Amino acid sequence: MRIALALGDAGGVGPELAAKLLAHDDMKALDVIVVGDARVLEIGARHAGVTLDLPRIGADQVGPDMAPGHVLLDLENCPVDGMTLGQSSAHAGAASLQNFGCVLQLAGAGIADAAMFTPFNKHSMRLARPSYVDEIGFIDAVLNVDRSGREFNVLEEVWNARVTSHIPLRKVAETLTTERILDSLRLTAEVMAGAGKPGARIGVAALNPHAGDGGNFGHEDDEILAPAVAQAVALGIDAKGPIPSDTVFVRAIRGEFDAVLTMYHDQGQIAMKLMGFDRGVTLIAGYGFPIVTPAHGTAFDIAGQGRADLGATLTAARLGRDLAALNPARAPRALPAGWAQAEVAPTLLVAD
Repeated sequence: MRIALALGDAGGVGPELAAKLLAHDDMKALDVIVVGDARVLEIGARHAGVTLDLPRIGADQVGPDMAPGHVLLDLENCPVDGMTLGQSSAHAGAASLQNFGCVLQLAGAGIADAAMFTPFNKHSMRLARPSYVDEIGFIDAVLNVDRSGREFNVLEEVWNARVTSHIPLRKVAETLTTERILDSLRLTAEVMAGAGKPGARIGVAALNPHAGDGGNFGHEDDEILAPAVAQAVALGIDAKGPIPSDTVFVRAIRGEFDAVLTMYHDQGQIAMKLMGFDRGVTLIAGYGFPIVTPAHGTAFDIAGQGRADLGATLTAARLGRDLAALNPARAPRALPAGWAQAEVAPTLLVAD
């Protein structure tokens, strides 16, 4: 089992978390390709108070027949001289994008079984690449896929999937369609079945207060959401809704649902982070291999202080490992020359 781990934003807690993770006993049985700048990882190890001794390799040494153990693919892509902790920057963003692109290629080629990253900072990434929107669009571009995946927030007691993600709230209603919601329900059921949860019970959160209250507070729930749920049920998916979003998570944690499908980002994120901020994981699924990260940000306010909590990062690594073990075996293939420096076309980066 091999995980490809991208170092997150150099100005945040990502390097510290990566160092703490690599030093944890749980990781000793796993093969890990760490991708990033050795200088950044060294700073992270110093902040974490751990000692790491990873062999450094170049991109031309990566391939299907790699030896087991932990190694560092040193991209030398993030000079630390003059770097200010706790601030976004274009050079940190550029390094994050390259690190992320590399772990996606490693997992896509079957050299790694799962991809993982410690927290990125979207502002840094946009400073480096103004066309960057979010992880889903970037993954689509790197892997050149026809069908976008989806983000899931995962806690032991409930999963959260969402129909839209990183778009302004004012655009949510116009973005929702019956087809989009049905596709999200299908993918949620598929991913949870692949995670060992077949027949998952999915509660669908309403868009409007009181699920529209018969049209008093909007018609989307009756005209868009309800038909999607009915079509999903006809396909054999165990879905219920739309359910008022102020009660759907209460019903879930009481055992009625295994997952909640929400219509927009914070509709689910607020509930999930209240329940388990220090153990929540973001899973990006639908690409043939798990992509995992802790469900929190770069924590610029505590960067460099050695205070970053490993909980969610360790849980993310465990989830990536466990999900990868459930996937069918894939034959690894060699990557082309110059793969680690490959550019991602900005025109392919789109919001979901």
